[in-house]
Amino acid sequence: MPTPLDDAALIALGRRALATEAAAVGALVGRLGSEFARACDVCLECSKRQGRVIVSGMGKSGHIGSKIAATLASTGTPSFFLHPGEASHGDAGMITRQDVLLAISNSGETEEIVTLLPYLKRLGIPLITLTGGRDSTLAKAATVNLDVSVPAEACPLNLAPTASTTATLAMGDALAVALLECRGFTEQQFALSHPGGSLGRRLLLHVEDVMRTGAEVPMVGVDTPLAAGLIEMTRKGLGMTAIVDGERRVVGVFTDGDLRRALDGQVNVHTTRMREVMTRQGKSIGPRVLAAEAVHLMEKHHITQLLVVDDDNVLIGALNIHDLFRAGVI
Repeated sequence: MPTPLDDAALIALGRRALATEAAAVGALVGRLGSEFARACDVCLECSKRQGRVIVSGMGKSGHIGSKIAATLASTGTPSFFLHPGEASHGDAGMITRQDVLLAISNSGETEEIVTLLPYLKRLGIPLITLTGGRDSTLAKAATVNLDVSVPAEACPLNLAPTASTTATLAMGDALAVALLECRGFTEQQFALSHPGGSLGRRLLLHVEDVMRTGAEVPMVGVDTPLAAGLIEMTRKGLGMTAIVDGERRVVGVFTDGDLRRALDGQVNVHTTRMREVMTRQGKSIGPRVLAAEAVHLMEKHHITQLLVVDDDNVLIGALNIHDLFRAGVI
């Protein structure tokens, strides 16, 4: 049975592994040169042809390749992962003449990828390789080879892919980020490929997507008794009601805060009219404004509800902080 290690020994082992991997990534910085720029150009030319960057790799390289393909796709470079073993049994048909293949192999001799070389040559598509062997079969066949070699793995046996996969992943990230910058990729474009994420919700959802409409919108006239206004507020559950004129144009708002002030003034809820206790020129927002801006407006003015109006100040909706929570904007 192996001797159990104490906490200090375990921490030392973890730090050694991290230091080895950090050194592997750090070594890439000085190694990056004209070949990297050429790889970027190949990918950009591929995009101009409406092609895709197809990433392929076996084993741990395949797992890294899947992540690189996902990162490329989410940052504006159309990409997907192709398993090289399946490629030799029909999936190579996914590759078109407009594409570029990005192959990952630490040894540069992965049989399943080497087998594809004659097919790639017949198609005439560019090949970018990420290898640890600059004199390997794949490196020599490549249009561009990016050297991701490492002096040693973090694995104490120098066997399990650890530092080498970390370096390869970092190189893939560098490629994706460089291409992103070249394209002038924006937050809005990123959000389009992440509609379910928090950024997507902040940059894609508009006020009209989350606001309440129709009968759900609290609304009373300027001459409505305060008692009736309170009933409207309670029925709609937004903690406020809009005060409108005969054409539904907003002339004011009445909130829970206004109610407290009215009660402090000992007003008669049956004889007092809404025009007497409402807040004039309350905060409102347009339907096509980003929902995230509604959050900013609420935070800035320390409020929890907003009326939604059109260009003519006609009431078309309402929302509160809970609607934004439910939509995932907050």
